[in-house]
Amino acid sequence: MNRSQFLAVVAIVAVVGALVVTRLQSGAETEAAATPSTGDSASNPESTADEATSVADAEPTAEPEIEAPPILDPKPALVGIDGWINTDATSLDDFDGQVRVVEFWTFGCFNCKNRIPHTQELYAQYKDQGLEIIGIHAPEFDRERDPAAVEEATVRLGIDWPVALDTEKTNFRSWQTNRRFWPRVYVLDQNGDVRYDHIGEGDYDGLDDIVGDLIENGP
Repeated sequence: MNRSQFLAVVAIVAVVGALVVTRLQSGAETEAAATPSTGDSASNPESTADEATSVADAEPTAEPEIEAPPILDPKPALVGIDGWINTDATSLDDFDGQVRVVEFWTFGCFNCKNRIPHTQELYAQYKDQGLEIIGIHAPEFDRERDPAAVEEATVRLGIDWPVALDTEKTNFRSWQTNRRFWPRVYVLDQNGDVRYDHIGEGDYDGLDDIVGDLIENGP
């Protein structure tokens, strides 16, 4: 092989080698570009849009229904009342259609007086939304039997809701057939049925919840 032939062979080999390298690089680039489309859906805009649409179109999760407070007793009677303070009403029936907080109390009772601040707050919050507070004053001692003394106590203690005078404790005994307490709080719904019964102080959140539920949702 002379020198000219040798140089020709070398040139051919160089050209072939360059073509092989170029083809290999082109294949590597094609594979790298295809990899994202076979990855997770977050890298695929179309897939992401589909998922967003399905989430937006999904039905909202329904909130659990809150059960209404049970009826503890049917509508009780209020009889033998000797008079009323802070109202022109003459009967419990005069307040039909309203939620009523009925509280047995007497002005000399320490626990009864401790309940008053919360009752004032409750009355201020709901009295324009269908709530009435009714205090049934049942005296524990003789000095608490005087209507004038009861009226003076309502002014002094800041009681501005209706007060029924149960001087002979007729209703104090008929409503509390077993053990009897001062104070004792009932909630009557718009139909007059008893939906709450609590003895003594406390459970203010529970009372608020019952009143709020009855005003918002009815009996």
